[in-house]
Amino acid sequence: MNEMWSQFFSLNYDKPRTLQIQIRQQLVNAITNGLITTSEMLPSSRALSKELNVARNTVIAAYKELEYDSYIIAKNRKGYFVNEKIFESYSSDYHKSSKEDNSPKWVDRLMTTKPSHKTNISKEDWQHSRYPFIVGQLDHSLLPFNEWREVTRLSSTVPEIKKWNIDHVDYDDQSLIKQIQSKVLPKRGIWANPNQILITSGSQNAIYMISSLLVNKETSVGIENPGYPDVRNLLSIKTDKVIPIPVDEEGILVDKIESHHDLIYTTPSHQYPTGVTMSMNRRLSLLDKAFKNDTVIIEDDYEAEINFLKKTNPSLKSLDEHNNVIYVGSFTKAFAPGLRLGYMVAPEQFIKEARAIRRLMIRHLPANNQRSVAFFIGLGHYHKMFTRIQKTNKERWHIINHRIEQEPLLSCTPTFGGSTFWIKIPEKINARQLCENLNKVGVVLRCGDASFAGNKPQENYIHLGFSAIETNRINSGFDIIINQIKKMMS
Repeated sequence: MNEMWSQFFSLNYDKPRTLQIQIRQQLVNAITNGLITTSEMLPSSRALSKELNVARNTVIAAYKELEYDSYIIAKNRKGYFVNEKIFESYSSDYHKSSKEDNSPKWVDRLMTTKPSHKTNISKEDWQHSRYPFIVGQLDHSLLPFNEWREVTRLSSTVPEIKKWNIDHVDYDDQSLIKQIQSKVLPKRGIWANPNQILITSGSQNAIYMISSLLVNKETSVGIENPGYPDVRNLLSIKTDKVIPIPVDEEGILVDKIESHHDLIYTTPSHQYPTGVTMSMNRRLSLLDKAFKNDTVIIEDDYEAEINFLKKTNPSLKSLDEHNNVIYVGSFTKAFAPGLRLGYMVAPEQFIKEARAIRRLMIRHLPANNQRSVAFFIGLGHYHKMFTRIQKTNKERWHIINHRIEQEPLLSCTPTFGGSTFWIKIPEKINARQLCENLNKVGVVLRCGDASFAGNKPQENYIHLGFSAIETNRINSGFDIIINQIKKMMS
């Protein structure tokens, strides 16, 4: 067999995709990229199986599927060739190399904003690190793989496919709405009818829709500082009046909220990034001020399910007697970051308009995912999963909290759960440089400066997560962090 064929394949025996699927995908890539000509015969199944060290039947099955999909054709007594008809639907210059991108004049002339220029969280390459103290990701040992496979199989039966494989226009999967209404929201003390619930693509999508409906150039919005930079940047696209409000160990400082603030965005369960839980007195004070000033509160109930030191405080929405709270929840933060599925609870009139604007944006969320999550909740997997996560996170929290208490170079505000620590390091240490140095030795954590509003952020905070790192690696990873700080201090 021509040695060139081996360059098209890079099989990984540990991947969840079967070898047959990998062979098919890699051949499709080679064909569509023009690396195999239509006149060139593919190697025989016997020769390719020997070259790749796989069973011959695996290659035969791959070839048969590619033939069925019209990527290759079998010529009598010769073998398999690329089907030249596969390129008929491609443009004539398909195989020409792309030209260098020259930005046209209209990009600068017509673009009204440049979100990429705003200060934001840097993407971290954590999956290959030994010590991933990363925020917002899950240790694979905590993921409910078997349960998720079960519900995806259930949603992939023919009767279920017939239910979700249609254009739902602007409506949601009613089985998911029912599960949220009856099993998820009551845990937070919230009772809502189906017309008060809207499915969103995570909490950020919900906040974008809220801002699209309620925020203009004259709207004043109060946000927590430090706070979630994506929300700050999102709101700043809509209005220049994004006002940072400090937080302390009890949450957002209500006394700093002015009467002219139209909206307040807050994360009361576990404030992002400090992790503090808003006290009951502070919650009641915030609701009272919102009622008196006719202010809308956007409650992002971040990590409400992960609370293991004391009884969870009720949500702001459950305490709200005047309908001033728009509640935002998500399945992505503590369950499946890649799923991008959440929900919003608000007055029916507002949900009606939010549904209409969502239709203009994305029509509706993928119905197969909605149905799978409905099964996941309905079969009891959702709450069982959090019992396991809470137990593991509690153990990890105690390890890290003890290390911080024993290290005079570090300090943090006490938290009551969640999956992160907001840690203050010595002022002479630049957290961004610290994170860069640590990344070189396999420790990934988040620099805290992006969480501060303004042009002069505090540069001596790190945001350390413990939901993605294995418990038995925490102490050794923490040793590396401490040693690096001491090295930079000298």
